[in-house]
Amino acid sequence: MTKNQSLISFPCLILIVFYHCTIPFAQSSPAQAPSTTKYHPSSQSPAPAPDQPLVQAPPAKPRRRAEPTNVTEILDKAGGFSVFIRLLRSTDVITQIENDLNASNSITILAPTNGGFSALKAGTLNLLSQQQKVQLVDFHVLPTFIALQNFQTLTNPIHTQASNTRDFALNITTEGNSVNISTGIMNTTISGTVYSDNQLAIYRVDSVLLPISIFAPKVSAPAMAPAPGALKPKKESSSSSSSTTSTTSSGSPSPSLSKPSSASTSNTLDEPIAAVDTSAALKPMVNHGTLTISVGLAVVAAVVLIINN
Repeated sequence: MTKNQSLISFPCLILIVFYHCTIPFAQSSPAQAPSTTKYHPSSQSPAPAPDQPLVQAPPAKPRRRAEPTNVTEILDKAGGFSVFIRLLRSTDVITQIENDLNASNSITILAPTNGGFSALKAGTLNLLSQQQKVQLVDFHVLPTFIALQNFQTLTNPIHTQASNTRDFALNITTEGNSVNISTGIMNTTISGTVYSDNQLAIYRVDSVLLPISIFAPKVSAPAMAPAPGALKPKKESSSSSSSTTSTTSSGSPSPSLSKPSSASTSNTLDEPIAAVDTSAALKPMVNHGTLTISVGLAVVAAVVLIINN
């Protein structure tokens, strides 16, 4: 009985072991055969991740840096400033203005109209050098923002982009709502506001601001005076000719001819007085005195002889 039970238990143990080994193999075998299934991407779509929205937003554009205000575009849109725009570009002053605005610096521009340039003498701009043109344009640019109501608080002379206030003096005065501008050569007023914000102000002026250092009248040097004695008086020649005529006509020189005439003396005050030869005038006087002495001695001698006799 015990032997039969052991024979039955051993086959059962083998079956139990075989069963436990074949079941996991059977369960894992379908997952290990992917080649039997076909993948159709068109029929299936991957599920969205939980942290992504169902509708994708467009990519955010990079934020652009604020560009400086275009001065020439403002002037061109306002109209009537084409000559000033051309000078801003030809002198390259517009580049300096844009750099200042880009660096958050404030600027005020006094923009002359085309009528202001037409009022200048013909060929005025053509006679200026390139440096003088740059200085002329810079003379219309103030290195700070000035609101129209704040001009009355400024102290003269006003500093401009041109240079020092001595050679480029600009004086501004106000009378009510009127803003008067003086350069020492010309006077004008601000006739309107073209553009104004917290950084840039552009005002219209109807005349070109002319600085003294460029447009001051040139004073010519005085003519050199002739050296003393360089020019002989005309009366002296006429006097000498008349004296010569009287000498030849009379045949004997007059003692007064050796002396200068009063007319020639008055005209030659700056000339050295020539030595007057008085020997000719004194000779008759010497001879006359010698004769008088001789006669006197002869009379004394005669008297002595008479007394002795």
